[in-house]
Amino acid sequence: MSMGDQIMIDGCEVTDRPPAPVNVSVMNLRADSATVFWEVPEGDIIIGFSISQQRQDGHMQRFIREVNTTSRSCVLWDLEEETDYIIQVQSIGLYGESQASKKVHFRTLKKSDRFPSNSSNQDDPTVQGLDKSRHLQTGEMIIIVVVLVMWAAVIALFCRQYDIIKDNDSSNNKEKAKPSSERSTPEHHSGGLLRSKVSSTPLNDHFTV
Repeated sequence: MSMGDQIMIDGCEVTDRPPAPVNVSVMNLRADSATVFWEVPEGDIIIGFSISQQRQDGHMQRFIREVNTTSRSCVLWDLEEETDYIIQVQSIGLYGESQASKKVHFRTLKKSDRFPSNSSNQDDPTVQGLDKSRHLQTGEMIIIVVVLVMWAAVIALFCRQYDIIKDNDSSNNKEKAKPSSERSTPEHHSGGLLRSKVSSTPLNDHFTV
């Protein structure tokens, strides 16, 4: 386990605090919500987290605490638009909570805003998280457009092939029907001639006698 504060349990000295979370960032900014992400060093048993949320002017401090979870993210709700906030994250271990992470600043958007502005410091983890979110949204739009274009091309090709097959079937049916009608006419005339020859022979014999 990593080093932390020491306490005594049954006369034994144990490490009670896990290490503080690292790489804390804020993404998915909206006018009234935001999502906090963080990572925890490996090797320690983490059973929950605690988040301290406060407006930068010092008002409206809020604490969020969850246990029996391995989640590494949390959505902050009921935020005020165009407001600066400060957050810190703590890991909860078997024997206590870690030290608080580094402070992270972020600012909520206007209700009419669709994408966050670049007015913040680019070294701020919040801004880095927002850039990732922006790139992700742009990539998703490109994928959707490509899929729609591919579907349109497939449908157009199918309709074209269907028309070609339909035209071929019509031509084949016409060609099959034409020879059949032509064969029936000679057979009718030939039969008529044969019947006339057979019927004329008895008449000639009768007159001869």
